[in-house]
Amino acid sequence: MAMLAKDALGKYGEELARNHLAYSGFLILDANWRCPIGELDIVAMDGKRLVFCEVKTRSSTWFGDPIEAIDEAKARRIHALAARWISEHRVHATSVRYDVISIIAPRGQSPEVTHLKDVF
Repeated sequence: MAMLAKDALGKYGEELARNHLAYSGFLILDANWRCPIGELDIVAMDGKRLVFCEVKTRSSTWFGDPIEAIDEAKARRIHALAARWISEHRVHATSVRYDVISIIAPRGQSPEVTHLKDVF
């Protein structure tokens, strides 16, 4: 079955986000980690801080900025997923942060990557 354009855009955005984080000095620990209650896009270390990063990619802002897709319920689910990830992995971190990488990737143009730290 062919991949839907939306799925391809999402995978492209997540790859851009991982590259952005790695270039910025983050150590990627996990990507697309799944469990029965959902998925974490990226888990990384920023120095001694554990970072859970949600990636939102859109081809335009026609339906709003990608970060607007993260409502209170989504933030709660990411916190629950993070707690589960932490309980399953032995990672020594001084603190935890929740970031969002917003990507606008218009067809045929360079993508705009915005990394927002400590969002929720």
